[in-house]
Amino acid sequence: MITISGKSVFGGVSIGKILFYQRNDKVIKREHVDDVDAEWKRFQDAKDTAVDQLKGLYEKALEDVGEANAMIFEIHQMMLEDLDYLESIENIIRTQEVNAEYAVATTADNFAAMFSAMDDAYMQGRAADVKDVSERVLNILSGADTGIKEMNEPCIIAADDLAPSETVQLDKSKVLGFATMYGSSNSHTAILARTMNIPAVIGLGEDLKAEYNGKDAIIDGFTGTLYIEPDEETMKAMQEKRAKDLEQRALLEQLKGKENVTKSGQKINVYANIGNVSDLGAVLKNDAGGIGLFRSEFLYLENSDFPTEEQQFAVYKKVAESMAGKKVIIRTLDIGADKQVDYFGLDKEENPALGYRAIRICLTRPEIFKTQLRALYRAAVFGNISIMFPMIISVNEVKKIKEIIAEVKEELKSEGIPYKEDVELGIMIETPASVMVSRELAKEVDFFSVGTNDLTQYTLAIDRQNSKLDEFYDPHHPAVLRMIQMAAESAHAEGAWIGICGELGADLELTEEFLKMGLDELSVSPSMVLPLRNRIRQCE
Repeated sequence: MITISGKSVFGGVSIGKILFYQRNDKVIKREHVDDVDAEWKRFQDAKDTAVDQLKGLYEKALEDVGEANAMIFEIHQMMLEDLDYLESIENIIRTQEVNAEYAVATTADNFAAMFSAMDDAYMQGRAADVKDVSERVLNILSGADTGIKEMNEPCIIAADDLAPSETVQLDKSKVLGFATMYGSSNSHTAILARTMNIPAVIGLGEDLKAEYNGKDAIIDGFTGTLYIEPDEETMKAMQEKRAKDLEQRALLEQLKGKENVTKSGQKINVYANIGNVSDLGAVLKNDAGGIGLFRSEFLYLENSDFPTEEQQFAVYKKVAESMAGKKVIIRTLDIGADKQVDYFGLDKEENPALGYRAIRICLTRPEIFKTQLRALYRAAVFGNISIMFPMIISVNEVKKIKEIIAEVKEELKSEGIPYKEDVELGIMIETPASVMVSRELAKEVDFFSVGTNDLTQYTLAIDRQNSKLDEFYDPHHPAVLRMIQMAAESAHAEGAWIGICGELGADLELTEEFLKMGLDELSVSPSMVLPLRNRIRQCE
């Protein structure tokens, strides 16, 4: 038996044969061309064919995994039209007088390396996208066969990593799980696994070899372990673990559509946190009551320039419509600290977590803030959108926000653009300062949402990203819990509601404590919605 450890992206146990995803190996050679205009035209024709193929994949994905997950193929079409990408390819063809294949491959490598070097995990995941779209163009240029190996039986798909166009062409009914050498928890393999609710392990490295193709295997998605040719004892243990998991899932499925109410009759809303439109499928599948945190910064992180009002409007509108009247709380831009974007031109800071970030950027660069607010107020016409502002530490900040909102409304009105007048406004409670003045803040807004990750960091004076301090970092610290309690009392005293959207909301050990505090809402990752609902219904 061979045991390989990686990183789990979705729990569960799958047992079956490994099918190693085989690609056509192309050797890209650098060749001199005499007619650079003809070579550039050759690339443009291949690019147009690739766009047509992506349109077809979008339609197929729409049926298989829903609109939210199909959007990646629209994004891939946009990537193929990206000016920086196209200029790089044209420049290499013309200045070096080389073939289109070489220019595309070189550009793909350069862009992928650039994305991979970024600190943000979401942007690192985009490296696979640029490689995927480039691979499609290269296949067209070289006339390579892009067919997928036929799946004759249910199996575990193994690969170095899988691109969106590869996952969408798989026969989903025969995929037992995913095991990849590389990838991140934001990769499309991971997103698809969570959407399909199947076990997946990533980051297995070079230990996962193509020679294991056809061998019996087990994925333990709980521990992030892959067993090749498991022995009898391991097989028995994993079969029992799988049976227990399936039994638990069946029980949780029965909770769909039922109220989040304790035995004594106390009700609480259970919403989902998402970071991208592609997560909408998981929200709906897990029966969340709404979206308690939509991290709008992904729009900025994935762009090479500031996203336009129309780009943002289209995304917010899609989310609002998809949730069909359920509450959607969109957090405004939270850039800075660990989320850096080059085109913002932010200076390097000694203490970025304490620096120029989130609402501080918005209030000092109102042109960026207004663009987002215009898109949000326009999209609110199409659903139940609420707006939430991060990193608030004073009443004056909220008053400045309201002044800017008034300006935005007046602009939209004068331009004859439809918008929703009365949008619910809330703030993040994530600093001790906001807790200490929470009573005054509650008079200004409709709701609070506690960002427990930052609140814990700032309360304990511990960098939550510093692994050396893990033994000191205690999110259950009495000081943190008392701050949440204080914020809850302040909110309710002024008629506002309060929820939690940080990681602590999914901590089932604290669910009963939060209910005692009188919290109105808990927002967690989509996969934790049903387990949390189950815990709530068990509470007295």
